[in-house]
Amino acid sequence: MTEHSLGIVGWREWGTFPDIGNERVKIKVDTGAKTSCLHAFKIKPFQKENQKWVRVWLHPEQDSDREVVCEFLVFDRRDVSDSGGHVTKRYVIKTPILIGDQLFDIELTLTNRDHMKFRMLLGRRALAGRFLVNSAESFLAGE
Repeated sequence: MTEHSLGIVGWREWGTFPDIGNERVKIKVDTGAKTSCLHAFKIKPFQKENQKWVRVWLHPEQDSDREVVCEFLVFDRRDVSDSGGHVTKRYVIKTPILIGDQLFDIELTLTNRDHMKFRMLLGRRALAGRFLVNSAESFLAGE
C-alpha cells in the first residue's frame, strides 16, 4: 500500500466495535504506543472449552457509568510499559474495529483507564499500513 492510499486520521477519532454491540468509543491516536489498549474496569479470566477467556466490563463512554459486559478469547498476555515506565502484565484480545471506512482486526491490551481522558489508545501496530496521522486535526475518519 502506498502512502497515498492510506487513510488519514486526526489525533482523536471514533471507533466502532461490531462484536461489542456496535459500541462507539472515542480514541486517542498515540504514535508513541506500540500496542493499542482498551479501557476495562473489571476483568475476570475463565475457562471455556479448554481455552482461556476473559469477561470484561467496559464503560464505553467518557463520564458515564453505563456498563457493557462482553467475553473474549484470550489472544495473549504481555508485559506492557505505561507512559510512566511501569510494567504490567495485560491480557490481549483480538476483535474487529471500524475506523472511518476501514474494518480490521485489532489487538487490544485491557487496562483500567478510569483516570484517563480517552477509553482507548490506538497504537502504532494498528496504524501501520492503514493510516497517516494529522496531529493538528480531530475526527477526520468521520463520526
